[in-house]
Amino acid sequence: MVEKIVGGLVLAMLTYLGRTLWQNRRHLGLMLVLLVPWRRTRVSVAVLLRVHDEDRYVLFSSPTRPGAFGPPGGVVKYQEHGRAALERMGFEFEDRGAPAMRLDLRGYLPASRVLGFARWLHRGIDREPAAECLRRELVEELGEVGHEELAPLARDVTFRPVRRVVDGPMKVAGETYHQLRFIEVLDLVPDRPEAVELRTALLSLAAAAPDGPGATVVTATRKQISLGRAGVHVVLPQSAFLVGDRRFRGDIHPAT
Repeated sequence: MVEKIVGGLVLAMLTYLGRTLWQNRRHLGLMLVLLVPWRRTRVSVAVLLRVHDEDRYVLFSSPTRPGAFGPPGGVVKYQEHGRAALERMGFEFEDRGAPAMRLDLRGYLPASRVLGFARWLHRGIDREPAAECLRRELVEELGEVGHEELAPLARDVTFRPVRRVVDGPMKVAGETYHQLRFIEVLDLVPDRPEAVELRTALLSLAAAAPDGPGATVVTATRKQISLGRAGVHVVLPQSAFLVGDRRFRGDIHPAT
């Protein structure tokens, strides 16, 4: 009798484990967060643009990290009607105060809810599509780097998926939470004159960039990205996702 009960419990546990693994088969690496299910986890969802000529990758200056450069892109926004689903997961929205950051898909979750969030994200509902996000961010960032004249070209370009990366979970210095980023990298598709003109302009601007202060668009090689330096310019860690699915260094905190 006891053997049957024990056997039944073992079978039930194996069935539960198998079902859990199958439900989360696309996110098995995230199951590490379940080792400490009560831990608070900061999550964010972002899209990065890859524009390159062989081994030279275009990077934009960072307004929050002076002297540092990273790939164009930014945080995906959730849709208003998706807020209820996020709240049911226990999502705590991070409010940065700036109107431009309203609806940013960035906030905090209990570690036990991270897998559910990943499944919700994978379905692609109630949030901004990656290409739409990148197009919006590219228009905005062209203005930030002083080249508003290129913004009309960016409004009509299309993109091709390169890779999806789950960055983390990792400990954040000085904080009690761990951080987890969901990142999509997209290529600019030169399938129309506007895209070709934009790509050519960005590569030309980077080639003409000064070595010292004043540069807003530069390029970096794979080796420079791994070293974190392109001449005198600091290369931000997320640039590593332009060339692979692993970062080389920890975060550089913003100056503001």
